[in-house]
Amino acid sequence: MNQAPLPPDRIRRIVIVGGGSAGWMAAATLARILGPDYADVTVVESDEIGTVGVGEATIPQMATFNRMLGIDEDEFIRETKGSFKLGIEFVDWARIGHSYFHPFGSFGVNMGGVSFHAYYLRARANGDTRPIEDWSLQATAASRGKFMRPIDAGRSPLSEIAYAYHFDAGLYANYLRRFAEARGVVRQEGRVVDVPLRPGDGFVEAVVLADGTRIGGDLFIDCSGFRALLIGKALGTGFVDWSHWLPCDRAVAVPCAGSDAMTPFTRSTARKAGWQWRIPLQHRVGNGHVYCSRYLSDDEATAMLLENLDGEPLADPRLVPFRTGHRTSFWVRNCVALGLAAGFMEPLESTSLWLIQSGISRLLAMFPDRRFDPAEIDRYNRILSTEYAEIRDFLILHYHATERRDSAFWDHCRNMAVPERLAEKMRVFQSHGRTFRENEELFNDTSWFAVMLGQQLAPRAYDPVADMMSWDETERRLAHIRDAINNSADYMPPHREFIRANCAAT
Repeated sequence: MNQAPLPPDRIRRIVIVGGGSAGWMAAATLARILGPDYADVTVVESDEIGTVGVGEATIPQMATFNRMLGIDEDEFIRETKGSFKLGIEFVDWARIGHSYFHPFGSFGVNMGGVSFHAYYLRARANGDTRPIEDWSLQATAASRGKFMRPIDAGRSPLSEIAYAYHFDAGLYANYLRRFAEARGVVRQEGRVVDVPLRPGDGFVEAVVLADGTRIGGDLFIDCSGFRALLIGKALGTGFVDWSHWLPCDRAVAVPCAGSDAMTPFTRSTARKAGWQWRIPLQHRVGNGHVYCSRYLSDDEATAMLLENLDGEPLADPRLVPFRTGHRTSFWVRNCVALGLAAGFMEPLESTSLWLIQSGISRLLAMFPDRRFDPAEIDRYNRILSTEYAEIRDFLILHYHATERRDSAFWDHCRNMAVPERLAEKMRVFQSHGRTFRENEELFNDTSWFAVMLGQQLAPRAYDPVADMMSWDETERRLAHIRDAINNSADYMPPHREFIRANCAAT
């Protein structure tokens, strides 16, 4: 059967400026979905320019992305020297000496059409002091250093194990580069020095490299990092600054030697003017200190980071200044920005790669022809702006809902005014412990419940509908769920053993 002719206005040449995770995620996806017969894809990347590469922790949607590409998970973990992640442990955030766990997956199971959260809060009101983590398989397994993929086990918690990855971001970009090039993507070495715009309509016409090479295209994807060479410098797109809500503006990162404690979770430890991440990989541990330069000097931040490592540092600490927020438009004319060129959300909840993934998937959902209909561009920008704002509010919650009074930084965060959408969510939770996922926002009711409760927000009461079940029956069911989770965690192998048996790096 002859293939139908492609439309004359189709995009024929796609130019991606910048490599790294964003550039090669975009290239790999376009190669996989569109194929070489639809459009030529070129990635312009310079060996002279390093990538930020501090985003080594992900959320479960990353597995969906890899499956879409047809990537074998064991091969992916081996090639990126990765590990698995069941959630995030937050240490010293609500107050010094306190910790909680934000797990993937749900707490318990809903009963009789009523949220499990309501029954848990009813138990607390009746004097049960056990933490909510006791009713999460991910949290329980993480505390014991256990991991496995879900199996077909009927109604057992082992049938539904949500997880994500830790990996070396540089190795991941290289892995995707090989994937993309094998499917026809062309890499052009060179540093972009000029971005001429088309006379008349101001569309990007080409990028010009330092050696004079000129690369024209129909669609340009800006993955040039904080420099934002196309969307910012050439097209003059503004920036929405959220530093008044998320005041951290620096990160210092350093890898260190690993240990046998390859924990299947990310750890975030609050410091006096920010927080420190710990991400265990097979060959090392990734570490970083995110902080506010108004309250802490670069030297102090670096010293604090180096004092709190698992092992010897494997490189010199690297400073990454940033500003939290996003471009006023992510798609302008024939240019779409992804990754750091589009905006920056600090890695507190591991959303950086997800925002790249989301930008790519939404671009494909509204993939243009050479007419670049403004209606589709406007919709893309509206959806992405909303998505960024929803994630922003979730991050603000961690800083604002705190009892810490030990530094000027935490006093600022505790007392600052927050966006009304977040303020409303907090008021609703403090009334009866209810949390809701709005529309298609990334973080669901379990995530909001975990962090609100973990940050020591106290509901004044529990959902009265939970009283429809007798207290004896409630206790029995809560105990049954907890026992099933304990037994499931016991069944799971140690995280390191799972990796050794299935996906150890060579």
